[in-house]
Order: sequence, then C-alpha cells, then structure tokens
Amino acid sequence: MAEASPPVGSPPRCLWYRRPGIYEDDKGRTWVMAVLHVSPSHRAWGRGFPGSTFLQREAGITVHMLQMAVHPQMLRSQTRAFVSGLPLKWELYPGRKYQGTDSRLWDIVDHGQINSTERLILTYSSTGDD
Repeated sequence: MAEASPPVGSPPRCLWYRRPGIYEDDKGRTWVMAVLHVSPSHRAWGRGFPGSTFLQREAGITVHMLQMAVHPQMLRSQTRAFVSGLPLKWELYPGRKYQGTDSRLWDIVDHGQINSTERLILTYSSTGDD
C-alpha cells in the first residue's frame, strides 16, 4: 500500500477521460495516469481464469494519477492505450470514494502531494461489490 502524503484539500469533484492516460477535473486541470496496477496479472488471468474479463470477480485495479500540465504534443501521443474497464468519468461520492460511469465505487487510497505535484490514488476491488 502507498504511504499517505500530506493533504492538499478536497479531491476533484469529477474526472473526465480526455485522451489515453489523460483525465481532466472540474477545474480544467489535467491528470496524468502515472501507474496502473491490475491484479491478478494478465498472465494469471490466462492460467487461472479461463475466459475471464477485465473486471471479473476478485480483480483489483489501482490507478495513480498526477495533476500536471499536459503539453499539446503529449495530448496527441497515443503511447498509453486506453484500458477498457476504467470509467470515462469519475464523480466524487460520499465516504472518500469515486463512482464511475459504470456505477462501480473506487476508494480514494490517497490524495496528497509529492514535492509540488498533487497525486490521487484510486483503487477498485470487485470482491464484495457483486
């Protein structure tokens, strides 16, 4: 689990998908997906979960996002493929959670700052949500 960082106020009310790996918040600030961790791994799905889908039972997803300005050339870059299963919009939900456009709830693991960069870590686990 990530170490909690110093608080920076309230997390964004909404995050909208703009480009692969890029989201925009309700204040017009861009958030870059820095890390995406999926468990079980794709390799484990192939061995242990025949015919599995991205968000199947007992799957877990952790998304690390950094708030930073995005240069136009970065917006045109398609180096990060959009991962099916991530919502097109996250909306702040009571209890330190976000609700995705698919109605799934994501926990806010951390919303803080590293040096001068704001970060947001969200996690989703399908266990208990079914």
